[in-house]
Amino acid sequence: MLKYSIKRLLSAIFTLAIILTIVFFLLRQMPIEGYFDNFDKMSEATINAQLREMGLLDPFHIQLKNFFVDLLHGDLGTSAKYLKGEDVLTIILNKAPLSLKMGLISMGISLLVGIPLGGAMARSKIWDRFGTVFIVFINAVPAAIYYIFIQIYGTTLLGINMKFDQTNWVSWILPVLSMALGNIAYYAMWLRRYMVDEMTRDYVKLARAKGASTKRITMRHVFRNSFVPMIQYLPSSILYTVCGSLYIESLYGIPGMGGLLVEVINRQDNPMVQALVMIYSCIGIVGLLIGDLMMGVVDPRISFSKKEGSR
Repeated sequence: MLKYSIKRLLSAIFTLAIILTIVFFLLRQMPIEGYFDNFDKMSEATINAQLREMGLLDPFHIQLKNFFVDLLHGDLGTSAKYLKGEDVLTIILNKAPLSLKMGLISMGISLLVGIPLGGAMARSKIWDRFGTVFIVFINAVPAAIYYIFIQIYGTTLLGINMKFDQTNWVSWILPVLSMALGNIAYYAMWLRRYMVDEMTRDYVKLARAKGASTKRITMRHVFRNSFVPMIQYLPSSILYTVCGSLYIESLYGIPGMGGLLVEVINRQDNPMVQALVMIYSCIGIVGLLIGDLMMGVVDPRISFSKKEGSR
């Protein structure tokens, strides 16, 4: 387990380094206006002097080396336009708590609704029909469409302002619900599928032949074995949800990390964009790494010491 963990960790670090290099290169292809708040009023000599001070006139490999050195020291640079001169990491840390809180609430709702829904779909035809309609709707209709409908009709029904108010708990309902819908459908769909597959296994037939009740078989064996494959994807979905939805935060004017990325892209604040893209890349890689390791913890049939047990 330790050997496999170290191997996966090194692989994750290597993957992250490649992603950061690509992002770094692509952002260097953007217009230099993204580094200046008043570019039109600056002289060419002033622009070149500031570019040289920021190291942007150095050869690419030197810039990349300096970027990784600063990154290892926790320096993500300073904002060029959003909050000019402010430390990027400080700005992100100020935004993160709200996204974290909303994401955790949304994730809790997703698990509390999606898991039971998937289990009910596997056991009941009525729930299966209802759940199938819900899952097809969520996956077939563009999320932006039903997000807007939820906002328009939800705010009218609840009598609240469309703009998010952090001090008013009612204004949390619609964005949290919107963030939870996708994960509810995801968990219900896959748990239902895994449970239906498990119900055809020989051990289930044997348990029924021995006189075990359907409820006992479902809860003690089928559900537990069906939940194991989903463990791998839980960390990624939790981390992404915790960091907030890009579109939802922008739609409701929520001052979190998701809305921040959209705003700095619109303002062409290159240092902020680079830092946020890096953070979201880290989240994805860390989520997959934790999911892989959790699979081995919860399922004793997976052996990391054998060739056939590796992933």
